[in-house]
Amino acid sequence: MKIVVTGSLGHISEPLAKELVKKGHAVVIVSSTPERQKAIEALGAGAAIGSVDDVEFLTKTYTGADAVYCMNPTNFSAPDQIAYYEHIANCYAKAISQSKIKRVLYLSSYGAHLPSGTGFVTGSHKAEKILDAIPDIQLTHLRPGYFYYNLFGFIPMIKTAGSMGGVYGGDAKLALVAPVDIAAASAEEILDLGSANKVRYIASDDRTCNEVAAVLGKAIGKPDLKWLVVQKEEVLQSLLTKGVPQNAAENLIELGLAVNSGILREDYELNKPKPGKVALEDFAVEFAKMYYKQ
Repeated sequence: MKIVVTGSLGHISEPLAKELVKKGHAVVIVSSTPERQKAIEALGAGAAIGSVDDVEFLTKTYTGADAVYCMNPTNFSAPDQIAYYEHIANCYAKAISQSKIKRVLYLSSYGAHLPSGTGFVTGSHKAEKILDAIPDIQLTHLRPGYFYYNLFGFIPMIKTAGSMGGVYGGDAKLALVAPVDIAAASAEEILDLGSANKVRYIASDDRTCNEVAAVLGKAIGKPDLKWLVVQKEEVLQSLLTKGVPQNAAENLIELGLAVNSGILREDYELNKPKPGKVALEDFAVEFAKMYYKQ
């Protein structure tokens, strides 16, 4: 099969491409960075250098391929984050229709069943609906949980304040996921040509924020580490002070509140997947290395 993978050499796209190449497939990786062409080719894949908001480029890249993995590159500078998600999804939809590619995977998120109230994930919901409207394709929405590597962002706070904190925390539950587990699930799905359109949830572990803090705290020699719930005004001001644009910061706050209330995982609870290979304790080893490195 010829398979197109967007996301350059990202946390998911690189291991996904490696797995597909290993299985003997012809893989093309889309990247907006020309300097990554050699690294892409070193994986045994072809490089397509261009932007995912360039429909002509995407159509040319998709034409003749059997399947495509689509994702939204992070762009905090976009003035309207939800509109940005819709724009990229519309570019994908036009290119998919024009190239007549039939097998499509879209990297969405848990919580995408909700039409509003989930920050960035509202963008994933709208993108899903745009792709759902494409006729005559076999579409799978991948809905992973909370990425482990987001926890690295708490390291400075742990070092300065001695705790973790955000608008979500305490006993709020997180469906945690490792990128390698998302890549493995994506490889399975993209090769499953007989399945109907569907949603696939992906998670590696499932813990409360307090449990996450306890495991990470033990790994870094702080067994009493806590994950506190902080007022949204304080968190918003902290994000703005760090240079996060207003619209992106507001979406982060709304997403965090959806985690804390539990609404983000309502549909996930009804469709819990088999856990992946990377348990929280496994990630804690990596977290400790990063903690002592910084």
